[in-house]
Amino acid sequence: MIDLRSDTVTRPTPAMRKAMAEAEVGDDVWGDDPTVLRLQEMAAAMVGKEAALFVPSGTMGNLSAVLAHCHERGSEVIVGDESHIFQYEADGVSVLGGVGMHTVPTADNGELPLAALSKAVRADDQHCPRTSLVCIESSHNRCGGCALSLEYMRSLKSWADDLGLPVHLDGARVFNAAVALGVDVTAITELVTSVQFCLSKGLGAPVGSIVAGPKPFIARVHRLRKMLGGGMRQVGVLAAPGLLSLTESTKRLQDDHDNALLLAKGLASCPHIDIRTDLVHTNIVIFNLRDSCPLTAKDFIPLLQQHGVLIIPFRGGMRAVTHYDVSTEQCEQALQVMLSLLNEAESHAKHVSKYAMTNGTSLIGPEAKTVKGY
Repeated sequence: MIDLRSDTVTRPTPAMRKAMAEAEVGDDVWGDDPTVLRLQEMAAAMVGKEAALFVPSGTMGNLSAVLAHCHERGSEVIVGDESHIFQYEADGVSVLGGVGMHTVPTADNGELPLAALSKAVRADDQHCPRTSLVCIESSHNRCGGCALSLEYMRSLKSWADDLGLPVHLDGARVFNAAVALGVDVTAITELVTSVQFCLSKGLGAPVGSIVAGPKPFIARVHRLRKMLGGGMRQVGVLAAPGLLSLTESTKRLQDDHDNALLLAKGLASCPHIDIRTDLVHTNIVIFNLRDSCPLTAKDFIPLLQQHGVLIIPFRGGMRAVTHYDVSTEQCEQALQVMLSLLNEAESHAKHVSKYAMTNGTSLIGPEAKTVKGY
């Protein structure tokens, strides 16, 4: 199978497996696992923050970060309506932290317009929840992997600083965003108060994420990690591949971006596919089938699977994500499978239509299936 469902399906490299087997370990709950400590120190330095903490998942990372920023139950965090925190994290900040989410519309490029953010900030009024945090996302999953521009992030930081609001970045794929922008990752992370990023997506580690920020903030995150059940023991076996994901995997992300653009441009050549190639900044490709297409996404996805290509339904269309377990040749192969199946479906639809016109056969109901090959 050519698995393009997500970059979460990546398997640890041979070097990662070796590092796991040989990892020096201790008890991380006691704070004496040397491999975890090295990972946290390296991660903090790479994103230019005072401290960092290794957590089991990006969801726990975002949840603990939001709760660490929002000290008061009944406070409110502003998020985009297409953000991962709002869409895919089970409303944990509300259920477990008593923190409300105030959503604002997300632009196609992943930005949260400053005018919308300003309207979302609550007045200092006893009748209202207290606005305590703004969360942004880059690269932006549901916006096709868009990387927020530095110009936008600078303007957001200035706006937030004026209001005394911290900004948390869900940077699950922030290293992809940095590569897309052609900058060191610190050019992005210096513009936010805190950041969460995944080691287990494009960076290819088998598990784990990092939360980074000021030392007092990370101390609160550490306590929350324990509360949420994320305190682990000899976890150096998981931190070891995380170290390699930072030192090695970050160097090859451009390959994934190139493969995603190859897919996007190839799909754009098909008249039945609706895709915005200008929004393919990183390793995520979102596309739709036009009404003119004889297939629907519901038909197309299982048909692709029968021909050895895995993608997923996404935002009413479909999503393909490139990663280090899928080569350029495999992406080219997947593209050819997609285009061939669409071409075959179009040819078949024309054949059925021609047959119906010639023989007076209805194209609606069981009669249509009497046409050979339907």
